[in-house]
Amino acid sequence: MRKTVFVILLVFVILPLTVSNIQAAQPFKDVGSTHRALVSINYLAEGGIVSGNGNGHFLPDKTVTRAEAATMIGRAVGLDGTKRNTRFHDVGSQSFASGYIQSAVDAKIISGYVDGSFKPNNPVTRGEMALLISRAFHYNATNTASAAEALMKRGIAQGITQTDFGYTYNIKRADFAVFLARSINYKLRISPQVSFNIETEVTASSLNVRTGPSTAYGAVGSIPKGTKVQGSYIVGEWMYIRSSKLEGFVNSSYLSGTDTPKPGENNGQSVASQMIVIDPGHGGHDPGASGFGLKEKDVVLDTSLKVKALLDKTPFKLTMTRETDVYPTLAKRVEIAKAAKGNIFVSIHANKFNGAANGTETYYYSAATNPYVADSKLLATKIQNRLLAAWNLRNRDVKKGNFHVIRENNMPAVLVEMGFIDNEKDVEKLKSPEWRQKAAEAIFYGILDFYKEKGFNVTSYYSIK
Repeated sequence: MRKTVFVILLVFVILPLTVSNIQAAQPFKDVGSTHRALVSINYLAEGGIVSGNGNGHFLPDKTVTRAEAATMIGRAVGLDGTKRNTRFHDVGSQSFASGYIQSAVDAKIISGYVDGSFKPNNPVTRGEMALLISRAFHYNATNTASAAEALMKRGIAQGITQTDFGYTYNIKRADFAVFLARSINYKLRISPQVSFNIETEVTASSLNVRTGPSTAYGAVGSIPKGTKVQGSYIVGEWMYIRSSKLEGFVNSSYLSGTDTPKPGENNGQSVASQMIVIDPGHGGHDPGASGFGLKEKDVVLDTSLKVKALLDKTPFKLTMTRETDVYPTLAKRVEIAKAAKGNIFVSIHANKFNGAANGTETYYYSAATNPYVADSKLLATKIQNRLLAAWNLRNRDVKKGNFHVIRENNMPAVLVEMGFIDNEKDVEKLKSPEWRQKAAEAIFYGILDFYKEKGFNVTSYYSIK
């Protein structure tokens, strides 16, 4: 979900965003007032994007490691840095970089190795640095050569000579800071010029304009509601804008019509690139739960086919684990999802207990066999919220569950329990085609909410019925 931004009404004191404003007091003992990277390092330090060794030193000449690169880029574009299990055997859950590494891998900014390792302490070369920044900031490079060209074209980087970018040279922390700071703030670039071609409007009562893409950066002023502004580029959830009086970063959730893809999230992919797998539970010889003359396998198949009908009206790709009254094994359902190269997996079920239990709940798996914990929880939350609004049943919450189809998958995966088939109140909705249509729409909208949160432009699909 979007981060909350506290908006405060300020007296208008117009401060142009300039390099002199960015240069703060020296935070590191080993980065002197004449150091070539002083402004960039200080700028990143102000936003908590870089830090020292705990003793007041930045170590500017130390080679950047893969773990450090993932962390600095992750902080810059607002990835989830919560420490957690990763898919890599050499990155433990308590590693300082574990959250950023997994988030950066999920966002396709960086990748691991075929042996299941990440090699967090390996050095990063200048060529690799160019490619990582290109992926994180949507420069659309496909290899190190095109990435280096993208950085040089924007005034972010230079070669070590006029004819050599220095692709194979290990990059130092000072140089990495320079390139990252320039990627974030165009005022720091060699040729500070960008186009402002995004027309938008402030929707908050008063919106702070900041020197960087987080609330850690100072405000240079505020813009009242209804002000039309021009945007240039996106960094995470923040847009660099200008108005008639101010220029800087604002949180894009307080701008109208800004469904621009978020860097570090969808990596420039389109909705048409996304494969959604819908799994109607049970089937064939396995009826699932039953109550009041209903069989779970029939209820969830009908609901799933209604979800399919909605998704078929969008560019999303879709795979169903079953579309008729057959029973794929649990292992087969996972096999189908993996073979389809699914991006998300939604298994649809109805619950049963003792006739007294009731309500809606959605499960995700939270261990390393399926490493997409954060995205699975996000998807579960979005669908759960939509089902609660549509059916108004008891909220049994988003929960961790140990179900085969979500545990053994290799994509964000959830299992939805719409209601209790043996409960008199819940079954009124489960047996009704009209209410099942509302459930299908809720699941569909929950999927859209997930993709919107991940930075895809899905606004036009909310009108589909």
